[in-house]
This record gives sequence, C-alpha cells and structure tokens, in this order.
Amino acid sequence: MLSPMLQALIFDVDGTLADTERDGHRPAFNAAFAEAGLPWHWDARLYGELLEVTGGKERIRFFCERHAPEFLRQGDAEARIREIHAAKTRHYVALCAEGIPLRPGVERLLREAKAAGLRLAIATTTTPENISALLAPDLLALFEKVGAGDTVPNKKPAPDIYLWVLAQLGLPARACLAIEDSANGLRASRGAGLATVITRTPYTDDHDFSGAVAILPELGEVGLPQLRHWHSLAYGSDKKV
Repeated sequence: MLSPMLQALIFDVDGTLADTERDGHRPAFNAAFAEAGLPWHWDARLYGELLEVTGGKERIRFFCERHAPEFLRQGDAEARIREIHAAKTRHYVALCAEGIPLRPGVERLLREAKAAGLRLAIATTTTPENISALLAPDLLALFEKVGAGDTVPNKKPAPDIYLWVLAQLGLPARACLAIEDSANGLRASRGAGLATVITRTPYTDDHDFSGAVAILPELGEVGLPQLRHWHSLAYGSDKKV
C-alpha cells in the first residue's frame, strides 16, 4: 500500500512553538495570584506537576483541589477562577509584548513548509489571545486554521481539538503530521489518528512518548524531507497509526 502524501502540519503552541510555559505562563499565573491577593506561588517544580492538567482554568482548579481546598468551598469560587485566569491572560500578553522567542528552527520550518505548499494549522488548549500575543501577524497568517481555547469542550489529552482541526481542513489524519511537546499532546494527536513528532522541553523530558514517530530535543535543523520521511514511515504498508 502506498503511503499517503503529506499535505498539512498541525502544531501545538505552548512548549512546541515557544517555551512559553517557563517564560510566559508560569510568571503570568503568579502575577495574577498576587494581583488577586492570594498567597499562592507556583515554582518550577510545582508547575511541572500542574502541567499534567491542560487548560488554565482547569489547572487552577486542580491546584486548589490539592493545595487550597478552602478556596473551592467559597460560593464564588468558579467566578473567581475565571477572573484569575483572565488576569493571567492579561499578564501573559504583556510578557509576550516584551518578547518570548520561538524555539530553534520553528520560524524557518513554518516558512519553508508554507513555501512548499503544505497547509498549516494550530491545535492547542491555549486561548486565541495568547496565540496572537505570541506570534507576529505575518507568522500567524501562515496558519490556515486555528483550533484554540474553548473551541471544543474537552481539552487535551482528549483528541477533540485535533478532530476539529482535521474537519476544518477537510483532510484525513493520514494526510497530516502533528508536532507536539508533551505526553498529553501526544495522546490527543494519536487519539485523532495523527502521526506525531515530539520536540521535548525541560518540563516534558521524562514523559512517555511511546507512539511518536520521532522524538527530538528541538526542531533545530529539521527540514521538510525529514518530516516527509517520518510521515511515510508511520504509514508504511505494515503499520497503523
């Protein structure tokens, strides 16, 4: 059986396009907590544990369940979580304005793929505001479809956001390659039937990436020929994704 032609690349954002967890999201959460008068501080170790939960509001709620259950007993807890998350987004956007660099090789690969006629899309749990803050307008314009935030009810590791993006592209999973950085992201992409390349981060070095077609420290010098090769390996005649 012939391998399908690679037609689209679908990128995660946080940790994949840029190391936003370290340089953006964690300090933004802490700034929002301070602004709300809360004595919470997420250090690097704790934040690494909290990354097991995707979605900002969901992450705050998860933290409260384990470390601040009294907060959840307040009648307005859910409203306050939404307010804290909105403040966190505001702080994150401000940090992006100061400049959070893309990971090595990302911009080059995006432009190379677009020039070669590949379609580009985003599948992420972060908000559209965060994406717009991170990516310069000319880079954001390279992406044909953006699945973000609350586009779907179930966030990663559920496959919903990838299934939504595939439907928007009008492509089968076999025509696409996902690029992720975490085990939750891999579970989501694999659940949607996508071959997946992993670019690890310090937060995800110890994750189980079984099922990925390639596991890399960064995109660095990775080019389209390598991506096409990994995609074809995933869909060889004796393999199923």
